Amino acid sequence: MGRRLHERTGLELDRRLAPVDEALRRRYPGAAPGRQPVHTVYVPADRYTPDLCRRWGEQALDTLNGCPPLPFGVELRDRVLAKLSSEPIEDLRLDFEDGYGVRDDDEEDETARVAATALRDGPRPAFVGLRCKSLDPDTRDRAIRTLDVFLDALGPPPPGFVVTLPKVRAVEQVAAMSLLCAALEAAYALPAASLRFELQIETPEAVLGADGTATVARMITAAQGRCVGLHYGTYDYSAACGVAAAHQSLDHPVADHAKAVMQAAAAGTGVRLSDGSSNVLPVGDATAVHRAWRLHTSLVRRSLARGFYQGWDLHPAQLPTRYAATYAFFRESRAATVERLTAYLDRRAGGVLDEPATAHALAGFLRRGLDCGALDPDEVVVDRATLEAL
Repeated sequence: MGRRLHERTGLELDRRLAPVDEALRRRYPGAAPGRQPVHTVYVPADRYTPDLCRRWGEQALDTLNGCPPLPFGVELRDRVLAKLSSEPIEDLRLDFEDGYGVRDDDEEDETARVAATALRDGPRPAFVGLRCKSLDPDTRDRAIRTLDVFLDALGPPPPGFVVTLPKVRAVEQVAAMSLLCAALEAAYALPAASLRFELQIETPEAVLGADGTATVARMITAAQGRCVGLHYGTYDYSAACGVAAAHQSLDHPVADHAKAVMQAAAAGTGVRLSDGSSNVLPVGDATAVHRAWRLHTSLVRRSLARGFYQGWDLHPAQLPTRYAATYAFFRESRAATVERLTAYLDRRAGGVLDEPATAHALAGFLRRGLDCGALDPDEVVVDRATLEAL
């Protein structure tokens, strides 16, 4: 049997599709390498001190000791307690926006200098950064000034440093943020493209543009490779959509719609997703604490099941349920995931017929479980190099 198509046909297709091939490669490089933190903790910038992480861990442990029984089973107890003692905060954001408020320029300048110096000289978590004010007209100059003063005092940013840009409303604001980052790199002799930022999606305009397009997808393009994350802003977004305060939550339908658009826009781009926060805090008597813990646990698990592996924490007493819910999520599915992945690798027939895309998801699940401390290497069986290759 022969072939009737001339080889010129394939060459012609290569010529026509070459620009598309390159555009797709650049736009969709795949998942970002390395560890993704399970949460981001926001603290007002003027309250940051080098011992903040340790103090949050101690407060979390004090709440656990003061409000028995623990909100998780015996199997997770030692793992959670060890985490609160060794690394209570994975990702920290010094907040110059809503959590800090409006101050006079001299005061915010001084806060920026003090906070940057403390961050530079003291111990810090694996991931860290700051949230500046938005690039809306009323706060634009202040955002630029805070970043300038902060970097002047900080010096070369540490690994994992990121700037959070809040209340993004237009693609042009993201392009302007890229321009600002390039200008700061030039001013402080930083490597090109070393300043990265994440976008807070907390306005309807960031999800659905006036022209009917998914604005957030265009924002990722406008960032020119500098955008590393999309963070959902629970309460600003819900309020802007007209949701009554009593019903504003991570699991409200308007939140699910916004996050579904974010998820589709970020898929395959290397831009990571983060869910928002719960403002129901575990404070007060034991009954109130346990009620808030149950709510937080359910919301964290819901986010994980929907592919949002990161969220915000606003109070030290939310840390126990953040880690317990995350660890339980990975541990409960570990055995089945390992069995399915090893069957795929061994080409064994099983109860589930997995395809390469599913093998990719299985490997990613185990890698995340290892990265966050939910799983130990000997429990995963498959070696790390194989997981990364998949």
